[in-house]
Amino acid sequence: MLIRCSRKRVARLMKAVGLYGVHRRRIHGTTRRDLRATPSDDLVKRQFVSEALDRLWVADITEHPTAEGKLYLASVIDVFSRKVVGWAMGEAATAELVVDAVNMAVRNRKPDSGLIHHSDHGCQYTSITFLQTELLDRNTWLTRRSLSSAIFDYIEVFYNRRRRHSALGYMSPMEYEAARSERAASKTHSAA
Repeated sequence: MLIRCSRKRVARLMKAVGLYGVHRRRIHGTTRRDLRATPSDDLVKRQFVSEALDRLWVADITEHPTAEGKLYLASVIDVFSRKVVGWAMGEAATAELVVDAVNMAVRNRKPDSGLIHHSDHGCQYTSITFLQTELLDRNTWLTRRSLSSAIFDYIEVFYNRRRRHSALGYMSPMEYEAARSERAASKTHSAA
């Protein structure tokens, strides 16, 4: 059954019961390109698609306010499954924070050679991520510790394990990886 209604009606009904939509915040220009550095080639040509695990990782660093000051999150996501495979948090957007996130990803996944790690050309790399509309824009944080705890829970308890992605057939990243592994194993078994 299809029910049609206008955007204004939905807005009026939501307002009546105290519901508010969440939208992405403006990007504040935290990318600062190092003009002395030679940019790397764009190996993915803006085509963020991968046919297998650990072939293409994308990296990001975001800044999040608390009453105590900013908290920065560096993350590494496997494009194939959308799983956050590495992350690190700190009080400053430093190269060390980025390296910590990549090192965690490498420890967790142990990728073969041929992996492409993509980021923008900032001196650390920045842009908007999944966290901002689902967690961060819905709350305010008094301390960096409370925010970092919420981010940990979001990534490790919700996002990787339970967050459904339409691009993954409405499976979570971990469900998708498990299903793909089972499919690959059954193909190998039936071929033998």
